[in-house]
Amino acid sequence: MNKKKIFNDPVYGFITLPYDIIFDLIEHPFFQRLRRIRQLGLTHLVYPGALHTRLHHALGSLHLMVQAVDTLRSKGHDITEEESKAVCIAILLHDIGHAPFSHALENSLVTGISHEQISLLLMEELNKQFNGELTMAIRIFKNEYPKHFLHNLVSSQLDMDRLDYLNRDSFYTGVLEGKIGAQRIIKMLNIHQDQLVIEEKGIYSIEKFIVARRLMYWQVYLHKTVLAAEQLLVNILKRAKELSAIQHPLFASPVLQYFLHQEITGKDLLDTTHLIQYAKLDDYDIYGAVKVWSENEDFILSRLCSGIVNRKLYKIKLQKEPFDPHLLHARVAKANKMYKLTSEEAAYFTFNGEISNSAYDPQEEQIKILFKDGTLKELTEESDQMDVSVLIRPVHKHYWCYFPELA
Repeated sequence: MNKKKIFNDPVYGFITLPYDIIFDLIEHPFFQRLRRIRQLGLTHLVYPGALHTRLHHALGSLHLMVQAVDTLRSKGHDITEEESKAVCIAILLHDIGHAPFSHALENSLVTGISHEQISLLLMEELNKQFNGELTMAIRIFKNEYPKHFLHNLVSSQLDMDRLDYLNRDSFYTGVLEGKIGAQRIIKMLNIHQDQLVIEEKGIYSIEKFIVARRLMYWQVYLHKTVLAAEQLLVNILKRAKELSAIQHPLFASPVLQYFLHQEITGKDLLDTTHLIQYAKLDDYDIYGAVKVWSENEDFILSRLCSGIVNRKLYKIKLQKEPFDPHLLHARVAKANKMYKLTSEEAAYFTFNGEISNSAYDPQEEQIKILFKDGTLKELTEESDQMDVSVLIRPVHKHYWCYFPELA
């Protein structure tokens, strides 16, 4: 059977699978689940075109990885065929552990573990099923392989993951500010002292990459209405778990029932039984339940779910300073009186929190610029187009969500 299949991708055109094992991994149910998990969670409630999936993103990241390996080889760097295969596997599976609706429900169904850690657990399970063929890929993913730059390609501040999701999310949302020159950046990649670097000719493309990432966070990923929708979904799952704990009857698929009726932590996923159940969860389980719960006899759950189904979301305010606690308390009191709820129950209707974003953090693994004379400088030292303080300063914002009737 020919496993070098070709996919027609709307962002890059034709994508060819480089290795037979890539085809086999794509065919596996763990990976096929990514078809049923939206890349941007509930962002389609703001940008109607944002309906692409984690599978789209995984294939796009794989395509860029193949190009990056070819570029580095063309510059005389030794990457064996086994290493190339392994780094392609690592990027293909880097997001396989995402929860339904991607980041929106991280730590809602399983607590105390990140999606990256769950991805690793699933990769290790796949390694058993594939008779150890993923061992090198896992070492690269965990940054335990001697060639450190291979891990940089998978996970760093300039990895194939970020290069794909910025262009892909820009394409599907229509937010043109997120578009970056991924091909140009890849052509400018090089290796210096086992570290992935950018040749000096690529510095302007990197500056554009940083600016695009910052703009995409505030225009898309942390858009206030997206944030409101995601908080609504988080509260729905929280309320559903509370009701399940007191045996309140709730419709749900078998796998969702599994996670509603017991508190599962990251440590529990070390048990293959729990891990296999997690690998069955997807957006459809959640949305199917939410539609039915919108008519549940529990007022709180039905009100929250109706908000998602009919796009009647929280109103949300964002500002740099914390909100006046007296104002917040007054809204809770109003909810208590209007809905005849306790203060704890009223918190489903009005609450506050904080978000932050940093487009580039020089305290992490830095983006280094390689000059023709062999010198190496960190990006913010050499950039002459942008205010460095803007690049490295995290932006913090406080938010307040409430239903319109509480205004």
